[in-house]
Amino acid sequence: MDSFRGLFFARPEVTDSCGREVELPANITKIAPSGTVATMILAAFAPEELVCVGTQVSENQVPYLYDGIADLPVTGQLYGGKATLNLEELLATGAEVIIDLGDFKKSIADDLTALQEQTGLPCVFIEADLAHLADAFRTLGTILGKEERGEELAKLVEETMTMAAENSAKITEDQQLSVLYSSGSDPLGTNAEGSSQAQALGIVGAKNAVVLEDVSNKGGGNMINMEQLYNFDPDVVLVTDAAALEIIETEAAWQELRAVKNGRVYTVPCNPYCWLSAPPSMNMILGVWWLGNLLYPEVYDYDMTAKTQEIYKVFWNYDLTAEEAASSLVMRSRSSTTWNSNTGASSAEPSRKPSSRKQIATVSPARKYFQPPEDWTN
Repeated sequence: MDSFRGLFFARPEVTDSCGREVELPANITKIAPSGTVATMILAAFAPEELVCVGTQVSENQVPYLYDGIADLPVTGQLYGGKATLNLEELLATGAEVIIDLGDFKKSIADDLTALQEQTGLPCVFIEADLAHLADAFRTLGTILGKEERGEELAKLVEETMTMAAENSAKITEDQQLSVLYSSGSDPLGTNAEGSSQAQALGIVGAKNAVVLEDVSNKGGGNMINMEQLYNFDPDVVLVTDAAALEIIETEAAWQELRAVKNGRVYTVPCNPYCWLSAPPSMNMILGVWWLGNLLYPEVYDYDMTAKTQEIYKVFWNYDLTAEEAASSLVMRSRSSTTWNSNTGASSAEPSRKPSSRKQIATVSPARKYFQPPEDWTN
């Protein structure tokens, strides 16, 4: 990080994550994100400096995010199947810099150099996949003069990864659960082993049940057929869409699956973003705590309600009540299993129904209000 020291003297030159030398303004106060991942991270890190967003903020996200963010102009995204970066709209915002955050791509250096030439604005890439997220927060802190904020977020990332590494090491091979993770309206659309969308599974010590040769990093993952599904026969199924849950609960073809028989089909919390993916970014920090506690409560033994409150406060400065946190953790499965947010255990409560807006959001068609492009990894 030494190369970033003294950044706020006149026209500092920095080296970004793809090796480009970029001159930055002496004091950055107006930032344009390159797309959705950058918007997500900057909305948590420096919301006051954002002058636009990559995608429209949904009504479900508004309560958790910075006041006024939903009113910012939508300028599109540089990457993805719906790459629609609107340069005219972006330039009209008065942005002083364009910041790209996310996965490294082979073309990133050329892409940002071209964008910089087109706009006349400095364009900086900061690698911010899960492995580089702590460093990304510290780099942002240095660039934007918010070192304390950068350190706060970086420490949460490091705490999370250290916790997961220590706990997953305690899980023996015969204790590992196999998990199928579906993140679309069709539960056969799965995030296979090796997909960036399914990183959290391996991090907490689970096995991805879906192993394929040609792995997709698209938001909807790889489509598999029923024969493959029966061969994979996972211990646990995770879904993000109520339509997928309904198919699993009502279609006869799914009823012989081990996870369905055992009532181990769960809906991933999705406020303000999906906790496991779509996009695979800082939201996965919440997902790692949640998934470990869900799958291995004896090992990941902590109060998930309190942890959820803590992370919402650190990430979004949102004071989540204990009731809201507990409600967001209520997981619905075929056997009406619900989540004990204090012990990490599950218990059957057939008569319990969602009664708060967070519960409703958890079991409703969450993907309807936050649908990433099909080939979106950034």
